[in-house]
Amino acid sequence: MIERLVALSVRQRWLVLATALALTLASALTAAHLFRINTDVERLIAPDVGWRQDEIQFEKAFPQRSNLLVAVIDARTPEQADEAAGRLAEALSKHKDRITTVYRPDGGPFYDKNGLLLMPQKELEQTTERLIQQQGLLGPLAADPSLRGIMQALGMGAQGVKGGQAKIEDLTGPIGQFKDTFDKVLKGEPARLSWQLLLSGGKAETSDLRRFVITQPVLDFDELQPGAKATQLIRDLARDLKLTPENGVRLRLTGQVAVADDEFATLSDDALLNNAVTVGAIVLFLWLALRSASLVIAVMITTFAGLIVTAALGLLMVRELNPISVAFAALFVGLGIDFGIQFAVRYRADRFTQPDLGKAIRSAAHGVGWSLTLAAVSLLAGFFSFLPTDFRGVSELGLIAGVGMIVAFLFSLTLLPALIAVMKPPGEKEEVGTAALAKVDHWIIHNRKLVLVLTGLITVAGLPLLYYLPFDSNPMHLRSPKVESVATYLDLAKDPQTSPNTIDVLVPNRDAVAPMAEKLRELPIVARVIDINTFVPPDQDQKLATIEDAAGVLGSVLNPPRVAPPPSDREVVAAMKSASGALRGIAGTGETAPQKELLAFTDTLDRLAAAEPPVRAAAAAAVVPDLKGLLARLRSLLSPERITIETLPAALRSEWIAKDGRARLEVQPKGDSNDNTVLRRFAKQVLSVAPHATGAPIATTRSSRTILGAFVEAALLALASIFVILSVALRRPWDVAMALGPLVLATLWTLEALYLIGMPLNFANIIAMPLMLAVGVAFHIYYVIAWRAGVADMLASSLTRAIFFSALTTGTAFGSLVLSSHPGTASMGKLLALSLFFTLVAAFFIVPAFLGPPPKAKEKEAPARAPAPRREPEEAVARRFV
Repeated sequence: MIERLVALSVRQRWLVLATALALTLASALTAAHLFRINTDVERLIAPDVGWRQDEIQFEKAFPQRSNLLVAVIDARTPEQADEAAGRLAEALSKHKDRITTVYRPDGGPFYDKNGLLLMPQKELEQTTERLIQQQGLLGPLAADPSLRGIMQALGMGAQGVKGGQAKIEDLTGPIGQFKDTFDKVLKGEPARLSWQLLLSGGKAETSDLRRFVITQPVLDFDELQPGAKATQLIRDLARDLKLTPENGVRLRLTGQVAVADDEFATLSDDALLNNAVTVGAIVLFLWLALRSASLVIAVMITTFAGLIVTAALGLLMVRELNPISVAFAALFVGLGIDFGIQFAVRYRADRFTQPDLGKAIRSAAHGVGWSLTLAAVSLLAGFFSFLPTDFRGVSELGLIAGVGMIVAFLFSLTLLPALIAVMKPPGEKEEVGTAALAKVDHWIIHNRKLVLVLTGLITVAGLPLLYYLPFDSNPMHLRSPKVESVATYLDLAKDPQTSPNTIDVLVPNRDAVAPMAEKLRELPIVARVIDINTFVPPDQDQKLATIEDAAGVLGSVLNPPRVAPPPSDREVVAAMKSASGALRGIAGTGETAPQKELLAFTDTLDRLAAAEPPVRAAAAAAVVPDLKGLLARLRSLLSPERITIETLPAALRSEWIAKDGRARLEVQPKGDSNDNTVLRRFAKQVLSVAPHATGAPIATTRSSRTILGAFVEAALLALASIFVILSVALRRPWDVAMALGPLVLATLWTLEALYLIGMPLNFANIIAMPLMLAVGVAFHIYYVIAWRAGVADMLASSLTRAIFFSALTTGTAFGSLVLSSHPGTASMGKLLALSLFFTLVAAFFIVPAFLGPPPKAKEKEAPARAPAPRREPEEAVARRFV
């Protein structure tokens, strides 16, 4: 049947070419019209999986918590961070077409008024005590919030030291900050004094200087980067608002949207390089294998025409590609071109003995048709084995790749022969093959036992390594830490209070919140639990009393009966000179370090007093605005109101109570939540209390089970289906074992080698395993069929030449991924290259040793005896099988 199909294609070559051209053009138009990549990674897992159902239920209850784009703002001072976050949030709220939700989880009017009330009682008492101790400074500043008032307050501080009410060391801290600020002003540099840092002694934690603006952008999953427009909007607004490092503010973007977008951007950045390397290397290896420009062009046309047709069929079947199924292109080029090489190399070998082109093509079809058919059917079964799995990404890849194998097989037996017939490549001047390798063939046959024993020893010795081979289920380890979103994510993960790796727990109503929170806080791995009750503290009476006591002392201090009018420049100069004189009076001769600091500051004050008025205006701009903001915030903090669910801002309340009444609890882990051990322990312990909890740690651990389960299920199904196919086709258990056994060995060697080089399995490179198994199945089938046909010197034959160069082209198609700057993709390329190496070792050396001399060679060597039962010819088996 195959031989007749090839013969018909040669006779009707122009009709075949015209039909293929029309089909390719129609497919190109179809693919261009339907082409769509849905980059929503949540679609990669089937929605009916248990943990995905929990995620879906949570997203329905709190839709504003999914697909977030987070702006992380770091500034030189807390005031700058607050101001930058507020301005950015306000600007973003005006762009509803790109940003549907904008909120600040750590700032705004609610926190400005109730910040003290939300503190733990002990921290509240310490804070109010510090404020009361600083009333001597706050009073004069509230009465005159200007540069003049600041100078007068410093003069009063000097008098306090002179009178013994304070120590000189009490002034050196604040004065040091004033000096740094005024020195920058005198140099013409941007300057801004933080009053919050001044009152806290100049010390600040990272959290004091960091603020967040959380947004939910409008996503376009038809684009490679669905959140690109929202990301660009945030960056443009930040630039317009001058939220830049030059102005003391650094803005970084992270969150699910930014991480996914940066990942796809990294992949697309490498695409041009990978494709260029792949195409160039494939053309080179094809030339080395075929030694004919006509044959190289014919194979390339056949391969890429089949790729276009497969793309169209795939889009018609699945409607849209996903980030994994889009890899069908590399699969088709890697595996589809193998069929073309096998046919073309066999054609060259037959053309040497058969000068007639048409007869040589038909002879090639007779020689490789059966093995190509069996390989194609086995590949089809292997890829279709992914269809029933819950890993939707690979399931769709298996569907498209499986159909692609049918296309590649048919095109190799129709379009390729027609192209060869039209191009009429010249005949072969010498036999195709590598005669020198016949010595290796003979050595393997004569030393079969040694080869098999060494194979067994090496394999068994490496088996214990498989137990220790790790599987890295953390998706963040597959992403480049150099991109902003991932680097920011990893930075936040180090601190439990800012870690993105939190877990969400849903409870039926608010009454169920407290009992669940108590259970979660008892878990050793839990650092903190936040819920609606965090914002409605139960001990408000005690806290309100503490704040009221502090307000009684500070109320008159912060709200003086009279506030001085703005000063003139002359008054500011006079105040500076007065403060300088007072400080110089207590500095003495500058014998001690604090005295030297005071004298240095007085020199700065003298230079500022002698400067031009605009310089002093700049000094006022550096210290006065944040002073007024501080005084206003302190007045607000000292006058809180009792918090109830009803008085909470609607946006804040909706973050914790869903419309249907269900409540959310957020659980934060202890330690570095990007550590795999911490992540697994965290997810396991929380799930023991709340089985339907969701969040990144749970998705990471549960998805690893789903994906690994999918690969195990598909591998077993593929192995079983290929075993059945080969058993029916070959009808000899030993031949089936010879086709599959070395493949299992190559897989074991690959996994053992992974441990030795220190590369774990992960979600990316595990996808490479079935790809290389597919390649290995084809290679081993070719050898078994050739052995049954009586080919004695396997390595010296044209078949090995075809397999070798086919492996090089396949390895190039996949191995170019090593060049990717995306760690996950690069690891896939490394595993593919490693697996291909061991597959070739098994095919070239282990398979011949297992098989021994071919049956026909044995019959020639054996003494005369009774005739053996008639064996059905291979071509007859092929006709019956097809």
